[in-house]
Amino acid sequence: MYTLYIIECADGSLYTGITTDVARRFKEHQAGKGGNYTRAHKPVRIVYSEVHANRSQASVREAAIKQLSREQKHALINDHAHLGD
Repeated sequence: MYTLYIIECADGSLYTGITTDVARRFKEHQAGKGGNYTRAHKPVRIVYSEVHANRSQASVREAAIKQLSREQKHALINDHAHLGD
């Protein structure tokens, strides 16, 4: 199982990635051991995640999300947040 995740950074920017362990990967980003982007932009919180059966599916979804505009990403995050309402 792979999880696609979106992190909100201190400057309001969004970072998208995939991992097998979101908590571990988030800690790595916070410690500066993530990607170059999160070293330069302090990661604040995970704002979105979705589980996929394998790395291939997660990677395809990651690429699709990275093509979305900032507004589209926020709509995805907001729609996901309201599912529990």
